[in-house]
Amino acid sequence: MSRDELRAFCLEFNASTEEFPFYPDLSVFKVVGKVFALSALDDEPLKVSLKCDPDEALRLRAAHPEIVPGWHLNKRHWNTVTVPGLPSRTVRELIEDSYDLVAGLPKAQRLRLDRP
Repeated sequence: MSRDELRAFCLEFNASTEEFPFYPDLSVFKVVGKVFALSALDDEPLKVSLKCDPDEALRLRAAHPEIVPGWHLNKRHWNTVTVPGLPSRTVRELIEDSYDLVAGLPKAQRLRLDRP
């Protein structure tokens, strides 16, 4: 997934916006004023920080060396993902899960929406 694809995918979600409240080169993607993704899109390798269910965050970190506790974020609820190390589909699912968590969908609904 390229930086342009990552930005476009984050902006596809309902009511999502891209803002720059911290630094001019740090894209902060929000839904209804709440952050669901952060990325310095020009950095190499491309990384994105995403909100995650705490139990799922631990599972993902154990399964993928490309997923680590969120950099400068609450390590219990945020992961930082090195994008080039994972399939695009996986990165998209992680972004979608982050959006759903922040947008407020209950866990039962999120689980029903999971793609095979």
